[in-house]
Amino acid sequence: MTSNAAQQDAAIADKAVLTHSAYADGRHLAARQSIYRWQQPQYDLPGIVVEELADASGTVLDVGCGNGKFVSRLHRDRPDLRVVGVDISAGILAEVEKPALVADAQALPFADGSADAVLALHMLYHVGDIEATINDLARVLNPEGTLLVSTNSDTDKRELDQLWKRAAGDVLGIPVGPERVSLSSRFSLEKAPDYLGAVFGEVRVRELPGIIEVTDPAPLVAHLASYEAWAEQCGVPFRETVGRAHDIAADTIAEKGSFKIACLGGLLVCRR
Repeated sequence: MTSNAAQQDAAIADKAVLTHSAYADGRHLAARQSIYRWQQPQYDLPGIVVEELADASGTVLDVGCGNGKFVSRLHRDRPDLRVVGVDISAGILAEVEKPALVADAQALPFADGSADAVLALHMLYHVGDIEATINDLARVLNPEGTLLVSTNSDTDKRELDQLWKRAAGDVLGIPVGPERVSLSSRFSLEKAPDYLGAVFGEVRVRELPGIIEVTDPAPLVAHLASYEAWAEQCGVPFRETVGRAHDIAADTIAEKGSFKIACLGGLLVCRR
């Protein structure tokens, strides 16, 4: 791993960055989530989670629950479950239905086997020690329970990566600029089965491919701007690069009629 990649990985898992900047509130997360409104086919990921938990009973922990969209859906569709939101950021938990508590995913304040299902959705790339965190998720899970994990592929949204590098190059006056920060690369859809398979005997991958197509650069700009917490790791003037990306995207839309992005995420269903 290059020193720059190591620095980016450290920043992605930096608790101070996560709690005081990236997820101090729900704004940046909501911006990243919003781009999927333009994806085809549409996936109702909270609905898929409800579907995968059809046989669950008792307590469900949503670890790294963020702005609580999965917590809210489970409260609505499965009022028989005791759903608890958990996140390292007190600020983002202000938006989450109670009960919810501040806790570190690597040291969960729950007894062994006390949860019937655990969610770790788009969050394992943010923990310092991925293996230790998976072991703690397994510790609090009932031996017959289910762990649901989600992340993105290494190939996800490459068109946005290319847009960023081109914009960064223009700002720096070089042919191709540095890559943008990749959150999921530490725990991508390709890496996740090996991590999870070390603890769980059954790991089923449910891939969710799609195409995002926009005719306005605003959703792309909002998505790129949502990485502001890691601006120092980008190696380029952040706001200027976001602005240049807007102009390039607008030119592409004017020429081709739209800007298309291939995306690939997935849900991993884990049982012992």
